[in-house]
Parts: sequence; C-alpha cells; structure tokens
Amino acid sequence: MTESNATTSFFAGRHYFVLVVLIALFSGLLGRAVYLQIYDQRFLLGEGSQRQIRTIETAAYRGTIFDRSGNPLAISTPVDSVWVDPKIALQDPSALKKVSELLDLNFKNTILHLKQRINRDFVFLKRRVQPELAHKAASSGNGVYLQREYNRFYPAGEVVAHVIGFTDIDNQGREGLELIYQDSLKARPGKRKILRNRKGEVIEEISQVVEAVAGQDLTTSIDMRLQYIAYRSLARAMKKFGAKSASAVLLDAHSGEVLALVNLPSYNPNKAKDNAAGHRRNRAITDIFEPGSTFKPFTMAVALDRGLYNQRSVINTAPGYMKVTGYPVRDFRNYGKLDLTGILKKSSNVGAAKIALSLPAEDFWQALSSYGFGEETGVRFPAASSGYLSFFRDWHPLDQATLAFGYGVSVSVLQLARSYSIFANGGKLLPLSLLKLDQPAHAKQVMKAETARTLVKMMEQVVGPDGTAQQAAVKGYRVAGKTGTVKKSGAGGYLEDTYSAVFAGIAPASNPRLVMAVMVDEPDKDKGYYGGTVAAPVFREVMTQALRLMNISPDKPAEISKLVMNVHPDNSGRKGL
Repeated sequence: MTESNATTSFFAGRHYFVLVVLIALFSGLLGRAVYLQIYDQRFLLGEGSQRQIRTIETAAYRGTIFDRSGNPLAISTPVDSVWVDPKIALQDPSALKKVSELLDLNFKNTILHLKQRINRDFVFLKRRVQPELAHKAASSGNGVYLQREYNRFYPAGEVVAHVIGFTDIDNQGREGLELIYQDSLKARPGKRKILRNRKGEVIEEISQVVEAVAGQDLTTSIDMRLQYIAYRSLARAMKKFGAKSASAVLLDAHSGEVLALVNLPSYNPNKAKDNAAGHRRNRAITDIFEPGSTFKPFTMAVALDRGLYNQRSVINTAPGYMKVTGYPVRDFRNYGKLDLTGILKKSSNVGAAKIALSLPAEDFWQALSSYGFGEETGVRFPAASSGYLSFFRDWHPLDQATLAFGYGVSVSVLQLARSYSIFANGGKLLPLSLLKLDQPAHAKQVMKAETARTLVKMMEQVVGPDGTAQQAAVKGYRVAGKTGTVKKSGAGGYLEDTYSAVFAGIAPASNPRLVMAVMVDEPDKDKGYYGGTVAAPVFREVMTQALRLMNISPDKPAEISKLVMNVHPDNSGRKGL
C-alpha cells in the first residue's frame, strides 16, 4: 500500500470514529430526554415549580395609638421595601446602577454590598420607600423585587413625642408607649405561597399559609388640645427665661389620668435617629429633683393630721433664721410670728423647719411615704423614677429640718403632681395612668379629708394678693398652689446662682378637678428664676384654657361678671351711649 493510500485510509477511519461517537452521544441525550419526559416527569415539574413558587411574608398593620378623643397619635402607612437576588441583579450592572440612582444609593457601595452576600437569595437594597418610587426601581432591573411593609408616622410630631415614643426600622418599639405596649401593638405577619414568573412578578396566589393579624389599638389618657396648649406655654417660658429644660404634667384629680405631659427640649419621632439621645428622655417621669418649698404643704399636712397643730397655731420665725446643729436655716427676711397659713403664704423655711423638728421622725417618714414620696406612681414607663426619701433612722436633725422645705427628698414632676392630687381628692391617693380608663382605679385614703380641705384653703392664700404665686391666679376660678425656688446641687454641694423654678397647683379650689405641676430647670438668673415668676405663669396659661375646654364651672362668678361688664358696659354687646 502506498503512503498516500495509507493516509487516506487513516483519515477515513477517524471520520467514522467521530461519527459513531456523535451518534452515541445524541442517542444518549435522546434516551435521557425520553426517560425524563416519560418516566420522571413528576420530578421535573416539581423542580420547575420549586424555582417559581415562593413562601413570602404578608405584612399587617401595627396598632394605632389614639388620644382620649380618638385623634391618631401614631399610625402605620403602607410603603414598599426594595430587595434583590444578588446573583441575578449583578448580571446587569448598568440596570443596577439605574436602580441605585433612583433609590439615592452609592453604586459602588451597592455592588460591594451585594458581592459580599452573593450566596443569599434575599438582600434589602432600601427599606420603606414610597410605593411609586419603589415600583419604578423594581421595573428598572432584573432580580429587583418589592416587599410590602408599614411605616410608622406620628402626626403630632414633637408635641407628644416623649409619651408615644417611636419604633425602629423593623417596627419594634424603642421608647415610650411604643416600647411598653410592644406586645399588644405589634402586628403578626402572615405567610402565603405565590407563583412568580422569571421577572419576579406574582402571577398566581396559591395559598395563605398563615393569616396576618393586625396589632391592637391603644387609647391614651392624653387630651391633645391640652397637650398643645401646655407645649406652647412651656416653650414660651423656656425661651423667655433662657432655661436649660422644662417639664409640665396636668392630671385629672378624680381619675388619675394624665391629660398632658410635656418635656422640652423635645424631638421629632418621625426622625428619631437624627435627634440627640438626651432630647428623647422623658424628664417628667425619669428625672428627679428636690421640690423645695412645694414640699411645705406636706409638712403642714403631717402636723395637722397628727393633731399636734391646728390652722391657728402660731410659730415665731424671728429673727428670720435659726441654727440646727450649727448650720443656718434662713428666710428671705424676718417674718416674725406666723400662723400655718402665713408660713405657706410667706414660704418661711424657719417656720416649716420648726414644725418638722417637733414631729416624731418615724411619724413624719411614714406619712410622707404614704403620700407617695419614694414610691412608684402607677405609670408604666421605661426608666420611671420612684424618687428618693431616706429612711428616718438615717436622719440627723438637720436632715429633718431641711426636709420640711423640700431638701433631702427627690421627686419627678409626675410624682409631685400626683402628691398634690391628694389635696384635690379629699386625702386620697390614686395610681396614675397614661391610658384612658373606663373607671378610676382604687384610691387609698392617706390623709384626713378635713386636713386635705384645710391645706387647699391655706394654699389659696399663696395664690392671693399677698402670696408668692400671684401669677398663678386664673380669672373666675379659685386656685390653690405653692411655689418653689430650688437651689440645685452639684458634686461639691449646692451651686450658686443655679436654680429650678417650680409650681404645683389645683383648680378650682372649691371643687378640685385638675392638678398641674411645672418645673423649669436652670432659668437665666438675670431674666428671673423664682417659681412664682417663671413656673406659675405657665400654670395660669394652661389652666385657664383647660378649665374652659373641659367646661368646668367658675367658682368666682363675680370675677367673670366683672370681666363681661368691662367688655360690654351696657350688657348689650356694645358700649353704652
């Protein structure tokens, strides 16, 4: 055989070999296809379905929070969250760039974020996006999908932020009532099976696996009309006197419901993460301070309740100071002899100290404890303070003397308001509530009813023409209350020229219904710092509106008639001829 014929024969044999191999492969593939289509069809259908059928979460509404009149304070609004399957989305960088631009995301960071999670099927790009923008983003790239969620919105903003609190990105309560009642407010998401096409669009609802359950609604005791009034008045006072912070609490004395609770500075719960943590603290409930002279009525109450004194008892406060174990207790000036009403009206530290030192320490301590000092208020709230009242066995004479005028004891603004409700409630102490009540909680008699009525009459003189709280007076109504100008303490003792201005009061005094406590912290000394100058006007402004809005009848009708006559001298709505 020639060399040429041998070569030709070799190539012809190789062609046949290749042809046989190809035929064998084709036959194998054909056989496999026939096997799968005929004998293993159920397996393939199942595998195809598993790649299209998904079990997804069905969102539900978080419970709405209302004020006592049904006005929404916290509501959930529907939004969409944009998520991707990284393996699909990264295949088209140009589309992903467009999606990133629509969502105001850094493209390079988005790429890096998805590459780090390439083995996942679900990665959020951006949470809580407005539906229109979210749908536009989802239609701009492959592997980009939407998930329905709900965004928490607070219509009243910072006005009631410290009461309501806020939720985080996952709708978990983080402050205030949102945190306390998380278990009842939270929604229980459902689960459903759906069929998606290759673009991720839902083409068929298969079944509801678990039903979604909305959260329970919550109705607070807050009256937003009064809350706004208190907020505005406190803000004006804080600005006028250059104060560091301020708090106010308004109570319904009959039920123990908190009608208004305001703290400044405040924060916007709709943008909670942008606010300083200190602004989010509910000072009226969590922060404590020495109440100063607003504590004197309780010293008087113990003395009257134990029968050691009566309203006409006289104390000699001359020469305007006294020494207790070598330390001075001073009055603003020498008031001479004063009865108990005079001690309150002139706010005599010497008179109050002499009364306190005459009381058995254990009796004094037991009475103050029963009035709620050093005890919880009944309000459920994160970090709520119980205040501080030291045990009587730890007292020295100076401790007992200064306790008489509110030093050595600490309260929150909420506690101070609650304690004053004893005077308004005939000697009964109620637990307080931030929720609207169907009926008042059980009240405990902690003071003789006659003692409570006597103290209210005595405190009316404080708001009278010769008292320290003239600026707390409300036209047409009898008001009882007490001022406090408290020197603040620091690491080395009491600070010079640093004060808290305090006022607590009751109206109308003839048939008490409302109680309010105001504390303005560190007002500028040059602008005014006395409780009667700084805090009392806030009480007057808020109480004037509250009494009118709640249709509480005036108990000084002569003043109302005089006001009407001044406006309409001829009682006809126009001036006389």
